[in-house]
Amino acid sequence: MAKAKIIGTGLYAPGEPLSNEEVMKLANVEFDAAKMEEKLGMKNRHIAHLRGIEETTADFSEKAALAAIENAGIDKDEIGLFVVGTDTPEYISPSTGVLVQGRIQGKKCKAASFDINASCAGFTIALDMVAAKMAADPTLKYAVVVGVYNMPAFFTPGDAFAYSIFADGAGAVVLERVEDDNESGYINGFQITEGTEWDYIGIYAGGAKNPITKERLDNKEYGLQLLKPLPGSRNIELWPPIVEQLVEKAGMKVSDVDHFIFTQINKSVIEEVVKILGATMDQATTVMDKYGYTGSGCVPMALHEAVSAGNIKRGDTVAFIASGAGLSVGCNIFKF
Repeated sequence: MAKAKIIGTGLYAPGEPLSNEEVMKLANVEFDAAKMEEKLGMKNRHIAHLRGIEETTADFSEKAALAAIENAGIDKDEIGLFVVGTDTPEYISPSTGVLVQGRIQGKKCKAASFDINASCAGFTIALDMVAAKMAADPTLKYAVVVGVYNMPAFFTPGDAFAYSIFADGAGAVVLERVEDDNESGYINGFQITEGTEWDYIGIYAGGAKNPITKERLDNKEYGLQLLKPLPGSRNIELWPPIVEQLVEKAGMKVSDVDHFIFTQINKSVIEEVVKILGATMDQATTVMDKYGYTGSGCVPMALHEAVSAGNIKRGDTVAFIASGAGLSVGCNIFKF
């Protein structure tokens, strides 16, 4: 049986990095920078509009995808599938995925393109779906999966909470269909959903339910909205059992995993989860010190950083665990 193998990775973040102090100055907000650095691990991030850069989701996606394609060394016209995981799309319609296909291939091709919106789990869920399709379809040679975040485009002026955490960025992978005897390849994944928690945090205006109106704009009922406080202990309680289920499904043990990449929202939480799993932080890449929190972009961005640094090598077993608003959770395990 065939499987999908990651043969290229790429990353893009707009402009020069912004320190916590610079963000506060440019956005005219105040937040506890020491807490951001010590607890969450966030020291720098990239925000296009604070640098005066006129780039948005499709630009980030295109540049990360092109970097991954170059890294893979393949012909872009042989790509048969483009999938973008994001909850900050370029438009409601058409999809960001179709824009990326158009920019990269520049013509009508025998390729599919679409988005997956599963909040911050979008990339991991897209990866699982694409890997399954590649295994089943012998005509699908290459696919590109992008995770991208442009939440700063949805900030309301003066939102100190948003500016302290969220940032712009994208990561991408190129997948190749390979035979089962190849050492590297996708093993499996699964998802968890708790849709009763839809009204915690999100972008609730601009769709069919709450169209943009002057009244909503005047009342600041648009953009990113935090309606209910998120449970502080959620991921500490959520992630370890998910890892256990993931490795069990793969017929493995937690000790068989060489490297973990978790949603990059809180470094202290990742440290606690790694401890619970009996692993070490050498096995868990964190990039929030460079990029802040980049939603669906953070997992592939962390993968690219880990591979580039030599912390993930060919043959290593890697686990992704991502969770976000909704509640939506996606996880993957593969041999790099």
